[in-house]
Order: sequence, then structure tokens, then C-alpha cells
Amino acid sequence: MSAELVIATPLLLLMLLTIVQFALWSHATHIAQAAASQGLSAARAQNGTATAGTAGAKQVLDELAHGPLSDPSVDSVRSAESAAVRISGTATSVVPFLTLPVHAEAAGPVERFVPDLRKALP
Repeated sequence: MSAELVIATPLLLLMLLTIVQFALWSHATHIAQAAASQGLSAARAQNGTATAGTAGAKQVLDELAHGPLSDPSVDSVRSAESAAVRISGTATSVVPFLTLPVHAEAAGPVERFVPDLRKALP
């Protein structure tokens, strides 16, 4: 009976820690996606820039990512027609020797003024 307990208890604890690890990874992924979405909103605004997208994403990461997301990096790109924000990092490790990568991306067209040509025609 005690030999079975000696084997079963560490395995049970490892299973429990693995469940917690994947829940933490999922939470870190959601935080990274929220930061990417916020950065995209700033970058794709009519007079927005890639720098504004990076700043918007970093603000969300500063507020939310201190626990579940380690070493986040932000990359923002904006062209005349589209903008994209990419977040990468690693989930905080609970299980020893297990590092799970976290990636999130948000992309979309930039906002721009397009005149209504129907009103200009006689």
C-alpha cells in the first residue's frame, strides 16, 4: 500500500501542475491577444503609426502581463493599406523544464478617408 502511494502521489501532483501550467499558458495567450488587438487599434487609426501600435500594446502588457507572460516582445508594422501587431513571449513556468511559447497577432486595414463620389457627380 505505501509503495503505491509513493508512486501515485508525485504522479498526481505532476498531473495537477500540468493542468495549472496549461491554464496559465491559455491565460497568457489571451493577454497577448488583447495587447495585440489594442496595439492594432492604435496603429490602424487614420493618423496612427507603428510606434503608436507598439505603445498601445505595451501599455496593456504593462497592466496585465506581469504574472502569466514572461519576456513579452512587441513588433508593429504599418503600411499605407494595412497594419499588424505581433506579440511573443513565454508563459510563466510552473512545471520544471517546461517552457511554452506564446504568440498572438492582430492585423487589419488602416482607416482612411474616402470621399463619396456619388455626391460629387451632377
